[in-house]
Amino acid sequence: MKSTNRREALRIGAALGGGLLARAEEPRSLGTPLSGYGERSRFVKSARTTRVTKTPEAGSSATPLAETYGIITPSSLHYERHHAGIPDIDPAQHRLVIHGMVERPLTLTVEEIRRLPSVSRIHFLECGGNSGGEWQTKNQPDVQRSYGLASCSEWTGVPLRLILDEVGVKPGAKWIIAEGADACKMQRSVPILPELDHAMLAYGQNGEPLRPAQGFPLRLLTPGWEGNTQVKWLQRLYVTDQPHMTRDETSKYSDLMPDGKARIFSLPLEAKSVVTFPSGGQKLPGPGLYEITGLAWTGKGLVTKAELTFDGGATWTEARIDEPRFPRAFARFRLPWRFEGKPVTIASRATDETGYVQPTREQLIAARGMNSGYHFNGIKFWRIGADGSVTNVETA
Repeated sequence: MKSTNRREALRIGAALGGGLLARAEEPRSLGTPLSGYGERSRFVKSARTTRVTKTPEAGSSATPLAETYGIITPSSLHYERHHAGIPDIDPAQHRLVIHGMVERPLTLTVEEIRRLPSVSRIHFLECGGNSGGEWQTKNQPDVQRSYGLASCSEWTGVPLRLILDEVGVKPGAKWIIAEGADACKMQRSVPILPELDHAMLAYGQNGEPLRPAQGFPLRLLTPGWEGNTQVKWLQRLYVTDQPHMTRDETSKYSDLMPDGKARIFSLPLEAKSVVTFPSGGQKLPGPGLYEITGLAWTGKGLVTKAELTFDGGATWTEARIDEPRFPRAFARFRLPWRFEGKPVTIASRATDETGYVQPTREQLIAARGMNSGYHFNGIKFWRIGADGSVTNVETA
């Protein structure tokens, strides 16, 4: 398969433009009036897929990554994962309690938190179970259902470090137990590590208050760590000297290794990527020039390289990554490419600033076995048929 350069792309674009015919002016009618809150075009149908587990209140919804542009996920399409439904919280009545191994325990209202110095940063969130079916080749046919428990937003909130400094963390304190105000009182043990300097008490997303499904009025944001640590509807931070081994860090989000031991608290997410076009369920209309594009991310800083293969991984071609790039955020990669009407297998792989290179599924299995449904970041292959149809290699 051939990649193409910018000059050829411009030449083809000019040729296409020259073939367009000017349309005759037609009578026009007035458009719809103004509204208090914007709506998208009626012709745009992007939506999340939903998956219910044991009850209607427990489940997840997946972002249609293949239908998004750039790196920011619209708030209404951000993935969701709930264990006991979405609580309806009046921010005027909500409180955050910080106590435990601290010098000065605090109870803060949402308004008091919003008065504190704040920051806005772009970060991805990814559920630890995203792509979990890939371990057992229970692969879904498209990007949304296999990789859609990952999204990226601009978050606004108060740095967690500011709050910890205010309450005065006592010597010997090593963990924070974060608790949500949902029906199951979701809890997660979070280690007090240098990486926690990036954490915040978030109350804003993409320029407006958090949506209820994203933790309104307050959530913990721990950029780069698995989504389960980013407790929504945050109501309590308990500072202690050890993890509490809560239900959602023992029965879930742990990996059983081949030797019988459990891999737990594997919080920073490793480099991962996926081609979103062309990808499963799509179809190229015929031979010609296309732009391959996709997303890469890592919980360990910046994505420094994104590469594409057209021969099943035998050779790799470096793609262009859009600027600016942000630590612990989606990175959009692109590469012009010519489809010649012959079967081809494509995939992407990411490298982050630590030098870590996204592994193959086989490499992951060799290191961790197959007794897991979490933390899969293997290379994802798509097969493009001679007719342009795109399928998952594992299910083709």
